Amino acid sequence: MLKRIVSTFSFWLPVSLLSAQTRPLPVIDMHLHAEHIKKGAAPLCIGAPFRDLGIHDPKNDYREVFQDALTTNAWADHSLCSPGSSDSLRILTIIAMRKNNVYGVTSGDIETVRNWKKEAPDRVIPSVYWDFNSALNRGLTVDSLEKIFQSGEFKVFGEISIQYEGYAASDSAFDPYLSMAERLDIPVGIHIGCGPPGAPYLNTRNYRAKLHSPFVLEEALIRHPRLRVYAMHAGWPMLDDMIAMLYTHPQLYVDLAGICFMIPKNELYFYLHRLVNAGFGKRIMFGSDNMIWPGAIEAGIQRITEADFLTNDQKRDILFNNAARFLRLTEEQIKQMP
Repeated sequence: MLKRIVSTFSFWLPVSLLSAQTRPLPVIDMHLHAEHIKKGAAPLCIGAPFRDLGIHDPKNDYREVFQDALTTNAWADHSLCSPGSSDSLRILTIIAMRKNNVYGVTSGDIETVRNWKKEAPDRVIPSVYWDFNSALNRGLTVDSLEKIFQSGEFKVFGEISIQYEGYAASDSAFDPYLSMAERLDIPVGIHIGCGPPGAPYLNTRNYRAKLHSPFVLEEALIRHPRLRVYAMHAGWPMLDDMIAMLYTHPQLYVDLAGICFMIPKNELYFYLHRLVNAGFGKRIMFGSDNMIWPGAIEAGIQRITEADFLTNDQKRDILFNNAARFLRLTEEQIKQMP
């Protein structure tokens, strides 16, 4: 979603206190990031939700406008703000996961994910963040990724963020990677939907709104019918396209990352209600898209639990059951998620 726009709790809860509290039912977060914060960077805030988006006079530099909006909360009545260091980000994210009983499909650069996994081995489900730049500069080619996945250390391939580079998921250049994932039965999470507002005018000049459409997945799904794929951000705001794709391709799932806390509540509920009403409640999964705002985890979960148009069973499906099925967790693995 808001790619690398590098929330937090304004207080510290000791782990001993958290463990003493009554633990909520487990949640699987299909979209969590292991990120870094630049030293000395001013806290960045994100609307939770945004009230306004993209108020801009083109005589100004939009990069400065957007940065100012994130720093001053100009577009939101309530915001989540980043902590001051990478260490505090990691610690606060893990605290948020334990407090809310969350198991997170966590992506990032390989070594960072490994470090987070060491600190929270019971909470982190390792995933490989990938784009074409990763293949070029970090050596994450088809061959190297195949070795990583065959080792069993990493469980998911995603977030795939090639939309920011101007590529569609069905592009022939990406197809060898999908072939690898299909062959190894590795689930794939692909960014389909919202980036930061005004993305092409920030640091991603090749980002295009037309690539929001879930239709960009169609040829890839036809070519790889045994592939497990979920469209991150549920293809927001392309609702009709998303429904058409879910109807046509029964293997396709979605997550609610980012939109679960960032967009106005009425818009989220309109979008989610329609997906459920259309009959796809068993293929919607929770995702926070927490990057540098640990409070996004709890804010996103709260949006689901407060949705009065969802039954308790539908809420449990979105928060846990659907992801457990998609990831093919065994009964023993589920028992280990108390």
